[in-house]
Order: sequence, then C-alpha cells, then structure tokens
Amino acid sequence: MPDRIDPTSADEGFRRELMGVLPHLRAFARGLCGRHDFADDLVQETAVKAWTARERYQAGTNMRAWTFAILRNHYLSELRKSKRQTDLDEGVAERMLVMEADQEGPLHLGDMESALQKLAPERREAVILVGASGFSYEEAADIAGCPIGTMKSRVARARADLAKMLQTEPEKAAASR
Repeated sequence: MPDRIDPTSADEGFRRELMGVLPHLRAFARGLCGRHDFADDLVQETAVKAWTARERYQAGTNMRAWTFAILRNHYLSELRKSKRQTDLDEGVAERMLVMEADQEGPLHLGDMESALQKLAPERREAVILVGASGFSYEEAADIAGCPIGTMKSRVARARADLAKMLQTEPEKAAASR
C-alpha cells in the first residue's frame, strides 16, 4: 500500500485560492459558451490544468486572471477542435450583464441573449470580461492576449453594437406581431 502524500501548506493555500475562483470561472465559461454542461467541463479542465501547473503560479498574484487565461485558452482550443459554436444559455445575459436602473426602455432577457450571440466572439468575450466579470482593461487584455487598446476598442464596439441592436430589436419584434 503506497504512503499517503500530505499536501504542503503551499498546496493547501493554492487549493483554497483555486476553490475561491471556481464560481467566477463558471460564470465566465457560461458567458463564453452558453452551455451549462460545456461550461462545467471547461471549469473542471481549468482546475486540473491549474493544479498541475501550480508550481508556476506565484503566490500573491491574481489567481482569478491566471485561471481565466487558462480557461480561455482551453475554450479556444476546444472551439478549434469542434469548429462549432453554441448558443448562449437562457439566463446567462441577466446574470452576466448588469444594467443600471436609469437606463431607458424595457429590455427582455431574450433580446439581450439574442444580441450577445450576434456579437463577434472577441467582442462578446471582451464585454463579458470587462462588463460582467469586473476585470480592468489591463487584466482583460492580459487574459485575451491582446494589447490594452485592442481590448478597449472591442469593449466599446461591443457596447455600441449591443445598444444599436437592443434599440432596433424590440421595434422589429413589435412590427412582426
């Protein structure tokens, strides 16, 4: 019978920190792929990869940004393998994008879901990272592996696209009734 390996205090600290970011990873994964089952698989694979690479993580740095980058890279690898994207899950937009109460006009969850799916993938990712996950532009740019100016541009364009789509979508829906 092999001896049981006792975790070091560094391993235990890493485990606690990793466990703390799992809900954030799950929300990010759901925003990217829109499927609960696929999001759970992404988070599980991210946790395994993070644990395996724990020696490379520097204690005291941003665990959330580090694991988001791992998840994003794994997600993109899976997309390349499958060559298909999935629809955004119902309810994700409401949980992921919070609108201020002073914004005008009624907004239905279906409208937001539809509008998010019409965004280019890199714009959808940018608005989820900055607008919903609360990362700074710098952190989001590091996660996405792009310059900060590119991230700012993607977020601005995504917000403009969403505003334009959400202003015209209800009118189209009302006209078709």
